[in-house]
Amino acid sequence: MLSHEDAAAHVPSTVHHIPPDKVCGRAKDVIRRLQKAGYEAYLVGGCVRDLLLGLVPKDFDIATSARPEEIRRLFNSCRLIGRRFRLAHIYYGRDYLEVATFRAPHDDSDDGGKVNDAGRIIHDNVYGTLDEDVWRRDFTINALFYNPISGELLDFVGGLEDLRHGKIRLIGDPEQRFREDPVRLLRAIRFAAKLGFEIEEYTRQPMTSLAILLEGVSSARLFDEIIKLLHSGDGLNTFRLLREYDLLQHLLPLTAESIEEDTSGNFERMVEMSLGNTDQRLREGKSVMPGFLYAVLLWHKVYLAAHNLEADGMPEIQALNVAATDALRDQVDFTAVPRRFSNITREIWALQSRFHYRDLRRASALLGNPRFRAAYDFLCLRAESGEPVQEEAEWWTAFQAAPHEEREALCKGVTDKKGGLRRRKKRRKTSSNAKSASSAE
Repeated sequence: MLSHEDAAAHVPSTVHHIPPDKVCGRAKDVIRRLQKAGYEAYLVGGCVRDLLLGLVPKDFDIATSARPEEIRRLFNSCRLIGRRFRLAHIYYGRDYLEVATFRAPHDDSDDGGKVNDAGRIIHDNVYGTLDEDVWRRDFTINALFYNPISGELLDFVGGLEDLRHGKIRLIGDPEQRFREDPVRLLRAIRFAAKLGFEIEEYTRQPMTSLAILLEGVSSARLFDEIIKLLHSGDGLNTFRLLREYDLLQHLLPLTAESIEEDTSGNFERMVEMSLGNTDQRLREGKSVMPGFLYAVLLWHKVYLAAHNLEADGMPEIQALNVAATDALRDQVDFTAVPRRFSNITREIWALQSRFHYRDLRRASALLGNPRFRAAYDFLCLRAESGEPVQEEAEWWTAFQAAPHEEREALCKGVTDKKGGLRRRKKRRKTSSNAKSASSAE
């Protein structure tokens, strides 16, 4: 186990081989100005890790000995944000670089840093030195400091060695560090999936037993973490690791229960296929929708509940709406689902009941619905995973591709089809001299 007394390794550029031309020029300028003003300043965290791995960093974060107010005095475009973490954002138009002051380990005797009874950090504005800042960071591979001006890399905790061996290792005592911030459980999974690394044994041991700590994290923060986990481009691998470490049931309990309940395996296939498709879309630079993600993750519960409500005599559309409300309410107890996303989720589910209408008027109207494409993709996903809606998916695929005259032919003489959800047809009572209602429109 690492100790505070370990000396930093000063690794020259001839050894670490970070290409200088891959470092953000603005970040270099900020570091150069901070150093000229007499402060220490380094690139730190994920950007250094990714540069060493030959990846393109998403952000270039800077750590410095300068206090937030001192940073603001040096940069006219600087804004200070945060309460628990006081940070400086230096703006370049709409873009910005994040600059953080070195922090010391929290101490309950100091008003600046406090933990609650469970050991979780609730306030953390204790400024410190570079040596102290290292030991507050979570994983060794994220605790590397790089000076782009001198080209020197500082490694206090063996992060470079763990990078070379593909290891995810917490700094310090794993149980204590996970209790300080349970979201570190999810970060360990995310980095393992993203980098293809292994979580080393000492870090791995307490993860399953401490998973329940996630239920004490705010639902809004957990929603953000789910999006990072499953919309990162490595969602499928991440999902499998969440299940392996028994974390899924504390994030997405309805999803975890559905996988266990569905003996056909259709739902599990649906989730994995969806995440695989999402990963591919992200690799191709295409957009993805959190609303679609939640439509998939909660579908099994909605599907079964709607069937049960229909069996009790409730109309199909109403049954879907009630089932959707119940599923989203139950999920929100664990992770928030912002209304702008949950509304899309509801629309995708509601439109499933309209796919079994094949008359030209209603089919054309559905084709023009703003959510048609997402709902159609969802229908195809259901079919591919094994639900009995293959014929519907094939008809709608043909209907979209057909010119207008062929669409008429596809619809001609076609009566309303029974969809994936059970539909209860009501017979109209007519007098002896009344005409029977036609099932086709």
